[in-house]
Amino acid sequence: LAFVKSPRMSSGIAFEEPVPYVQENIMKPLPVRQEEIMINDEALHFSENPEEPENPGLSSGTFLCPESEKCLSTNGSLGKQRRVHVGKKLFACSECEKCLTSKSKLTVHERIHTGEKPFNCSECGKCFRGYLTVHERIHTGEQPFVCSECGKSFKAKIELTLHGRIHTGEKPFACSECGKSFINKSHLTVHERIHTGEKPFPCSECEKCFSTKVKLTLHERTHTGEKPFNCSECGKCFKSKPNLTLHERIHTGEKPFACSECGKCFKSKINLTFHERIHTGENPFACSECDKCFRTKAELTVHERIHSGEKPFACSECEKCFKRKGEIHTGEKPYACSECGKCFKSKEPRQLGHGGCHSKGLTMFKVKKKN
Repeated sequence: LAFVKSPRMSSGIAFEEPVPYVQENIMKPLPVRQEEIMINDEALHFSENPEEPENPGLSSGTFLCPESEKCLSTNGSLGKQRRVHVGKKLFACSECEKCLTSKSKLTVHERIHTGEKPFNCSECGKCFRGYLTVHERIHTGEQPFVCSECGKSFKAKIELTLHGRIHTGEKPFACSECGKSFINKSHLTVHERIHTGEKPFPCSECEKCFSTKVKLTLHERTHTGEKPFNCSECGKCFKSKPNLTLHERIHTGEKPFACSECGKCFKSKINLTFHERIHTGENPFACSECDKCFRTKAELTVHERIHSGEKPFACSECEKCFKRKGEIHTGEKPYACSECGKCFKSKEPRQLGHGGCHSKGLTMFKVKKKN
């Protein structure tokens, strides 16, 4: 935002007039939204009486913000400060008319439309529209923004701001359909696609569509076979970091999610959620054919194959097909009776007539340990 000196000055008070920032397009008519913004901006710099200065009594070169009563050293700083109070964003994109609070932010935004990525990372060669410094902290490990509540550190200030809402409970972005609230705008945008059914990210291989870019990236690894996340303990590879994190808990024994009813602990939040439905009796997944209900979507999917006749899992030896992957016969008998050592393919030895062979008719079995 540029300024020029105005003849309207009173003794000891610096006063400057704003010059519209779109000077290169001065002959073109402005969009209605942008014109309103610029009119409102000009109103910020003039009092009702144009002959009187807005900030009487201040020393030369000092500007007082009437909303916050802060003293600022330049009129440009004053304009920026007052835009915060009135909520105006003065820099409009000529492509999509999105408004931003500074010329530099507008420049970075415009590169979305042009596809320009002029900043290259010297470490990995990845290109960016802007904010290369934040990316470089991935390589340096620098995390200069520290949470005063828990001490957790972050690469960018926006990450710290969003994290802070976990402690405050603030969720300023609410869904207009269901009222559910979120800590940031991007989470709300993804959520709203549940209501609209929008899935803007199609797979180039199978044309399956996804609601987020992350889900598409994970799906694409199904086609490429890429598993970039390796377990440092056993070398097993995974498609995503969350899957690796869950797997690592097998080695560490960590079960951070505890049931408030019975105290049983689980490796993942989703497993805890499934377990809690035992206590609540909730079965939210209903079959459209017979109305039978299930605790999980996976259980419903397997059940629906009874009606559809689908058997998507084929044995590589005999080509016989099954509803569940676990039903494929491999000849493996991993479950051994603790009394006699007899082995079984499943955890249900009673079904095989073995459960009553020992005293008290107990179903005694355990998973055989692999050598």
